[in-house]
Amino acid sequence: MRPPLSDWIVFLPAPAWQETCHFYEAILGLSCVLDQGDCRIYRVAGSGYVGFCQRGEAPQPTERVILTLVTEAVDEWHAHLQAHGVAILKPPTYNEKYRIYHLFAQDPNGYLIEIQRFEDPRWGASSGTL
Repeated sequence: MRPPLSDWIVFLPAPAWQETCHFYEAILGLSCVLDQGDCRIYRVAGSGYVGFCQRGEAPQPTERVILTLVTEAVDEWHAHLQAHGVAILKPPTYNEKYRIYHLFAQDPNGYLIEIQRFEDPRWGASSGTL
């Protein structure tokens, strides 16, 4: 039996520091749960977190990093992001292969933000509380 895990955090460099903080706090509305000065950790959902640190360059090409936010409200997020002037790289579309409805936007560092809804009933059965 493996030892227990309580949370998970993905850390990424944020060369566009001020813009990153504004984007994730004011536009995406994520709560900063720990501000370490040059690193901030945001709660995404449940026990999932993303951290950004004010150091280093973003991995190249930045589009290789995709942060996927799962929601039933893809169209509402599309309108919300547009209202805040966020560049939408791909409007909401259905992807038949993966059975998802999703859009792609871009954060200030060039990382892709995917807003997605699973249309595959196996997702809800295996993921617990959504």
